[in-house]
Amino acid sequence: MSEVTRPTLSDALTERMLELIRTGGHRPGDRLPSTRELSQRFAVTTPTLREALRRLEATGAIELRHGSGIYVGADIERLVLPNPNMREMHAAQLLELLGARIVIEPPLAAMAAQHAGREELAALKQVLDEAGRHLRGEDAELHDANMSFHRATARLAGNSVLHEVVDSLLTVHGPEQREILQIFDDRRRDYDEHLAILEAIEARDAAQAESRMRAHLVDVKTVIEHRLQSPR
Repeated sequence: MSEVTRPTLSDALTERMLELIRTGGHRPGDRLPSTRELSQRFAVTTPTLREALRRLEATGAIELRHGSGIYVGADIERLVLPNPNMREMHAAQLLELLGARIVIEPPLAAMAAQHAGREELAALKQVLDEAGRHLRGEDAELHDANMSFHRATARLAGNSVLHEVVDSLLTVHGPEQREILQIFDDRRRDYDEHLAILEAIEARDAAQAESRMRAHLVDVKTVIEHRLQSPR
C-alpha cells in the first residue's frame, strides 16, 4: 500500500488564501491584505506565507506588485491554465501543437461568426490593422498581433473554456509560435489568410470562417513539415 501524502503547511495556507479570496468576494484586480497582515491572520512566519504566495502567483490566482502589494490575479477563475514549467518543444511536438490547433480553432471561428457583436468585430479588425503595420521585418510586434488575432477569434466564439485552451496553447508555446513565424517566412500570405478569416466572420458565414481557419492552419503546418524535413 502506498503512503498517503499529507498536506504541508504551505498547502493548507494556499487553500486558506483561496478561501479568503472567495469568501471575501474579491474580484481580479482587488487589493488583498499586506504580507504582515496575512502572516498575523494565519499565524505563520513570513517565509511560509511567501512560499504559498509564490504558488498562487504561478497559477495567476494572485499578482505580487513590487512596492504596491498583493492583488487578486486575472486568472483566479480560469479552469484551464498553461503549464509554467513547459520545456522547449522538439520538431514532432511542434507539429502536434499545430495539429491540436487545427482541431480546435476552426469550429471556434465558425462560432465567432455566429456570436460576435459589432464592437467585437471592430476590435478584431483593429488587431489585424496592427499586424498590417509590421509586415516588413518587425517580427516581435507581428507575432504579438497574430497571436492576439487567434486569441480574440477564440474568445468571440463565446465558450470561455475553449478560449482558455487556445490561450494556454499559445502562451505555453510562445517561443515555438515565434519559430513557426520564422520557418513559415511568408508574412504577407499569413496576413492575407487572416484577413480572409475576418471577412468570413464579418459576413456571418460560419462555414466559410471554419473552412478558412482550417485551410490557414493546415497551410502553415504543411509548410513547417516541408521545411523541417528539408536539409538546410
